Amino acid sequence: MDETHVVTCFLRNGSDVLLLRRSDAVGSYSGMWGTVAGHAEGDPDALVREEIEEETGLLDAATFVRRGDPFAVLDEALDVRWVVHPYLFDCDSRAVTTNAETVECEWVPPTRILERETVPNLWRSYAAVAPTVETVAADRTHGAAYLSVRALEVLRDRAAEAVAHDEAEWDSLAALARDLRDARPSMTVVANRVNRVATEADGDATAVAECAGTEIDRALTADADAARAAAELVSGARVLTLSRSGTVREALARADPAAIYVAESRPGGEGVAVAEALAGDGDADGPTVTLLPDAAVAQALADEPVDAVLVGADSVLADGRVVNKVGTRAAALSADREGIPVYAVAAADKVAPGTDADLEPRERGAIYDGDAPLSAYAPTFDVTPAEAVTLVTEDGPQSVEDVRSLAAAARERAGWDEDAGEGENGSSEGGEGDSREE
Repeated sequence: MDETHVVTCFLRNGSDVLLLRRSDAVGSYSGMWGTVAGHAEGDPDALVREEIEEETGLLDAATFVRRGDPFAVLDEALDVRWVVHPYLFDCDSRAVTTNAETVECEWVPPTRILERETVPNLWRSYAAVAPTVETVAADRTHGAAYLSVRALEVLRDRAAEAVAHDEAEWDSLAALARDLRDARPSMTVVANRVNRVATEADGDATAVAECAGTEIDRALTADADAARAAAELVSGARVLTLSRSGTVREALARADPAAIYVAESRPGGEGVAVAEALAGDGDADGPTVTLLPDAAVAQALADEPVDAVLVGADSVLADGRVVNKVGTRAAALSADREGIPVYAVAAADKVAPGTDADLEPRERGAIYDGDAPLSAYAPTFDVTPAEAVTLVTEDGPQSVEDVRSLAAAARERAGWDEDAGEGENGSSEGGEGDSREE
């Protein structure tokens, strides 16, 4: 039996993946649904990128997320032992240009794989790179809004798979919902959105996948609407920002600012990559982009012609305080002294039911790797007073009273889990983080 190594690559846009129906031009499985795929003899990491470009034309829009462990698939009929190398890339475009290997393509929820005639083990390939409780918990690259959608995908995928195999049980899915809700205690939006799915499913295990899919759509719409609302407030302005927020990035793209100042955002330093990307986005007529060290933010707000500060938010506490990447508080208080407005853009689901914040302290190695007997104070997040910042959601600027109402609704949704204590869904919900992209 011949052994052939192949790459199988999922391109994800929003929460949908690209499926391709294979033509007669391919050597195997013609007419079946698959995804970007090709031989991987040599360097799979390089070859998968070649296949993305050849089969979709989307390589420039694709960002690597993860690679799954290779696994073997035996096809007795073809006398082949396939060794599959699964990959996942996020893609910021759906403008697919197919080649002769494809007769049809669709962007669909990956759970459609369970309903279609596909190449062998396509769902297994997806499962090898799909989000899990563990990847949500360990992700220090993306922001709270992004990770909330990934958490919902875990719930959707697991529920759909259970239904497909007649194994859907409420207790099992409820336990998964608790694990997801607690995976990032600083990110209220994860808990709020998982709680909404569990509340709407109301004990019906077969309804979880549909409810999760609906919530994913709602979440993506809410984040986009929040970005539009913030863009109106900073249109044409000179804006200072920090950390990595996809919602802020979208707002800036819509606002066409005159200039953008980006703090480096340590620990993590994700502001550097954000500044590079913003500078790379523009043309000669685009905004000037200035990178500055965190310690210079206060002086920049005093000396530079900054019109507004625009940041994301990991959480907004029930009393209106904003939890975001450390450095936000210093920037907001400095801006307040200079009379510069500060906006935190976030979907309403980031409002926590309570007033306690988890600042996700980091180990000493995040700031010091020497031998001196030093302790370290290195929180990932800080808390900005309500009076120093204006929350902007999909419904526009919000008052502290508006925030209190949203917090009460979040507390009510958390009631689906009778065993949940105050520490899980009550008063201890806190804080997009260190390297965040909402």
